[in-house]
Amino acid sequence: MSETITRYHHGNLRAELLACAERKLESTGVQGLSLRELAREVGVSHGAPRQHFPDKQALLDALAVLGLQRLGSELDAALGAAEGDFADRLIAFARAYVRFATTHPALLELMFARKDRADAPELQEANARAFAAPSALIAAGQADGEIDGEDPDRVAMALLATIQGLAAVITGGKIGDRPVDSVVTGTIETLLRGLRPRPAA
Repeated sequence: MSETITRYHHGNLRAELLACAERKLESTGVQGLSLRELAREVGVSHGAPRQHFPDKQALLDALAVLGLQRLGSELDAALGAAEGDFADRLIAFARAYVRFATTHPALLELMFARKDRADAPELQEANARAFAAPSALIAAGQADGEIDGEDPDRVAMALLATIQGLAAVITGGKIGDRPVDSVVTGTIETLLRGLRPRPAA
């Protein structure tokens, strides 16, 4: 029995296709992905991938779910290891997010492009799980009076937009020789000063 058939028989083909697809995604983008090309690269017949992914959309959905699961694991690990006050934990989250975003920019773009599809509940569930710990952190910060608690969605949007924008700046090489972690820390500290609750008039 050939190595290719053995891999397929033992159920490794799906994982190999996803790993190969992720590598191609980062180098060629979504347009460079095709099931036929992936089959050629992993050494199986052109019809074999359709046992796991009926079409390209199914492949992209699976890639997005995989990315969200990985991001969630990294965010959970970062927040689980974080010590200190709310600001310290928020900085730990931001550093982990920026690290993922700058390492996997094409995958992150795919994740955000597909996560809200109404016909793909598994994507929505993966997205909710990925951001469960950061959402809990924000809720705790609001409950403790660390940040404005009037509109949780607005606060979450401000945080995510800032962190995502920062990742784009870093990926674009716009921070020069400054260490990434120090840039992230400074940005979050500046943002937090703007998010402090204002005294009642």
